[in-house]
Amino acid sequence: MRFVRYGEVGAEKPGVLDREGRIRDLSGVVDDLSGATLGALPQLDPETLPLVAGDPRLGVPVDGIGKFLCIGLNYSDHAAEAGMDEPAMPILFLKATSALSGPNDPVSLPRGSVKSDWEVELGVVIGKPAKYVSEADALDYVAGYCVVNDVSEREYQIERVGQWTKGKSCDTFGPVGPWLVTPDEAGDPQNLALTLDVNGDRKQVGNTASMIFTVAQIISHLSEMMTLHPGDIIATGTPPGVGMGQKPPVYLNEGDVMELEIAGLGRQRQEVRRDP
Repeated sequence: MRFVRYGEVGAEKPGVLDREGRIRDLSGVVDDLSGATLGALPQLDPETLPLVAGDPRLGVPVDGIGKFLCIGLNYSDHAAEAGMDEPAMPILFLKATSALSGPNDPVSLPRGSVKSDWEVELGVVIGKPAKYVSEADALDYVAGYCVVNDVSEREYQIERVGQWTKGKSCDTFGPVGPWLVTPDEAGDPQNLALTLDVNGDRKQVGNTASMIFTVAQIISHLSEMMTLHPGDIIATGTPPGVGMGQKPPVYLNEGDVMELEIAGLGRQRQEVRRDP
């Protein structure tokens, strides 16, 4: 099933898509798509639910996100374009939850930004508490999958000293959605095609089959160090084609349009603006 949250910022309601891709109101079934609800998402016929009129804004498809965890350099060809060795273990950094944004909301470049970049990534949403989870059982803890754009300011990330979090956490730098797709519908998380275009020019092409560390390996690894809670999002890395890897590097400017898609998980579109 494909779950959504729709409505204005801060007032989103839960919904589910019907067979024709229309939004059906889920608020009479669950209060929101968060917490324990994610471990027991309702199995129902969307056609029995009220149809949502119009074309409402889509928000982040999960509420109550406690941790926004990201894996770096998880595609060998992306590590190569970044001039870095493949990691022996998953590289972990955090993205502030204040960076979260709807899938089609504008992305705002911070004041003085000259090296803001794009990264299409498979997002994994945890559905129930996970601690010391084996790789064999790891996917049982997944509520669903989604598209993430791990927007990154490379000067902040690399040149301002410290952790990558600096360049990853600017406001609006975490578009998520449009849908939370349940594992049964998403299929094999290690065989999903990813693409990203900037102004209609194809920049990134990849497949999750090229991950260095699989989704199951990532969940198991992280659960050894911390409890993963329902609603936590893991962004699992990006394929090659980021702006930093272009020859010469190319970065986002005001007025640019990013369009990204993962097969079966939906499509995002963001117009780039600049903070006043």
